[in-house]
Amino acid sequence: MRYITFSTADAPAPRLGVAAGDRVIDLQTVAAAVGAAPPPPRLLDLIGGGPHLWRRVADMVQRAGTRVGGVPMREIHWHAPIPHPPKNVFCVGRNYAAHAAEGARARGVAVTLPKVPMFFTKAPTAVIGPYDDVPWHQAATQQVDWEAELGVIIGTAGCNITRDAALDHIFGYTIVNDVTARDLQDLHGQFFKGKSLDGSCPIGPSVVTADEFGDPHVKRVALRVNGVVKQDGNTRDMIFPIDVLIEWLSQALTLEPGDIIATGTPEGCGFARTPPEFMQDGDIMETEVEGIGTMRNRIVARA
Repeated sequence: MRYITFSTADAPAPRLGVAAGDRVIDLQTVAAAVGAAPPPPRLLDLIGGGPHLWRRVADMVQRAGTRVGGVPMREIHWHAPIPHPPKNVFCVGRNYAAHAAEGARARGVAVTLPKVPMFFTKAPTAVIGPYDDVPWHQAATQQVDWEAELGVIIGTAGCNITRDAALDHIFGYTIVNDVTARDLQDLHGQFFKGKSLDGSCPIGPSVVTADEFGDPHVKRVALRVNGVVKQDGNTRDMIFPIDVLIEWLSQALTLEPGDIIATGTPEGCGFARTPPEFMQDGDIMETEVEGIGTMRNRIVARA
């Protein structure tokens, strides 16, 4: 299943649908077509309903078949799959060896790889949709950078989750661009402020359920700026794979349904290039993860 949060011109409230080719099927319409109880209107509530509800909705969509025509994707407005996360987005720093190395070289320090995952968070107010404009807050930063990442959506709650059980707690996968104000990151000496500016976390375009996505550790992760490839990596190169990340993150910390984890970025970020490159007004970022799709976000300067 590929879940999408969308709206249309004649129905502007965000609602939940599934992708079917080049169309989006409204789940409320599906329920009416098959005479089933309507599912929750929000993906967050669907996830919170647990595996029994997930299976019921999947069965409902299958039974509907071609009876529900859907809306052409070109006519919808795409929202982040979870537009207003109730908690911060969990993030992982320096989870690809080449990215850790390029960052060390850019800062003139010795290359050292982390011995345990490096976690930080982005504020929920940073989250925007997969095709929304990313604001460049010029009064706050002059160094807006990109970071393409595979995102994980937690499905079932857990604390002190063991590595061998970790993947069973995942509902699905999405794309996250961890847009970063590098100068603020350096100024404050920590990640949170430079990572949490409004509009600095495009997510989407869909959430692909774990059963459909397959092995998350063999997926290409890429990013282009104005059509030029800047990042081209693979999740097989993570220092800490996803099951290890969940094991560490959940130690004495309960992960809840709908929690979002951005799993780190491969090499190719702007701050580490020679000379450094940062986003400019009108630039277009295309963030791609194999098996999910591509986000497209324009940088728009604001005072």
